[in-house]
Amino acid sequence: MARFRRRTCIILLLFILFICSIMMALKTLRPDRAGFGDPFGLGLLPELQQRTVLLDSKQNLLNRAQGDTVTRVSNLHSIAVNTMKASMSSVRKLEEELSSPNYNFHIFYYTWYGNPQFDGKYIHWNHPLLPHWDPKIANNYPKGRHNPPEDIGANFYPELGSYSSKDPTVIEAHMKQMRAASTGVIVLSWYPPGMADENGEPTDDLVPVVLDYAHKYNLKVTFHIEPYKDRDDRSMYHNVKYIIDKYGSHPAFYRHKTSTGRLLPMFYVYDSYVTIPEIWANLLTVSGSQSIRNTPYDALFIALLVEERHKHDIHRSGFDGMYTYFATNGFSYGSSHHNWASLKAFCDSNNLMFIPSVGPGYIDTSIRPWNNHNTRNRVNGKYYETAFSAALLVRPEIISITSFNEWHEGTQIEKAIPKRTGQVVYLDYKPHKPNVYLELTQKWSEKYRKEQEQWLM
Repeated sequence: MARFRRRTCIILLLFILFICSIMMALKTLRPDRAGFGDPFGLGLLPELQQRTVLLDSKQNLLNRAQGDTVTRVSNLHSIAVNTMKASMSSVRKLEEELSSPNYNFHIFYYTWYGNPQFDGKYIHWNHPLLPHWDPKIANNYPKGRHNPPEDIGANFYPELGSYSSKDPTVIEAHMKQMRAASTGVIVLSWYPPGMADENGEPTDDLVPVVLDYAHKYNLKVTFHIEPYKDRDDRSMYHNVKYIIDKYGSHPAFYRHKTSTGRLLPMFYVYDSYVTIPEIWANLLTVSGSQSIRNTPYDALFIALLVEERHKHDIHRSGFDGMYTYFATNGFSYGSSHHNWASLKAFCDSNNLMFIPSVGPGYIDTSIRPWNNHNTRNRVNGKYYETAFSAALLVRPEIISITSFNEWHEGTQIEKAIPKRTGQVVYLDYKPHKPNVYLELTQKWSEKYRKEQEQWLM
């Protein structure tokens, strides 16, 4: 009997050791959780499961494009249409998994990037190092340009690499990410046909492709009108007319429902303060000589507020509202969170919209090496959440996000990965996953939705 008990105990002990070894093996296979995982409720988004398919399809498309140095945009549009037709069933499945779009969350988006496969050369990734305006200071910093793909004009490195904004698979990946983040309106950086920023090339031909892919993911598109050469009341009227005539009938073209029930296009006007109020008033007031009011091209025009005095100029100019753009708390009056309550009160008393801009951080030392004092550390997402919290306190009708992919200024929420080259060590989102800022945006989109329901009760 004693021998039986001893044998039974040995067998039981061996069985327990076997179970423990299995549990330890399973534990080592479990993916690491980000620090935000438990306290902030960040889960794995469905889009991550599509990464392998995305990269495979991107490589196939790139292989097809190898024979051509420059890909024509018209051909890209037809490729995009065919790609969308082939994948609509997968999109319908994604619709069931992704968060619903929040059309009160507007996100700034840039299509100025290029690479040799699609553009014949690198565009914007090879951004020059901008000199300080004081020659004595400028002499203390390096000069020249970045040399992609290993050395790019950014402090972070994109998961998609030094991509081209013409690549349909990149555009689709961006739409998936923005939809997964529960944003609803893409604020597309825009220059008139044939015009571009000093480091880029014209991108108006890409608008149809962006609209098509946005519609595929139930997103809307509005326009961020950049300070193009000779922008004034006359050219603005012409360009607003051009945008509405050419793109206004597209189902993804954004129209905002006003308090009076009107559905109007919306235009963000960057660096609006460069033009004097009298010129804007010609366009934006009913009595103006170039008035767009009460015409088929009437719209909501949102001015950039940087300094406090700009609020009076904006009102006098006939704008419909103001936004703050910069993701640098304390950098300007408008971007300082503690000023948002007084700006919202001013707007409320003057029948204007106040659209605060929130961002995950700021760092532009890859292109302005002398500007380290304006860096805003992301603090593993806490800076972003603080900005959202400040925005919700003033109960805005719309919140704008700076940005989806302004990589030069380090304000992007697009997926970034760790990368180290011979000379450069890029920043990353560790200890979190590449999609952490998409998850945080989705979290605050839902929080905003719930709080907005209470505001309206």
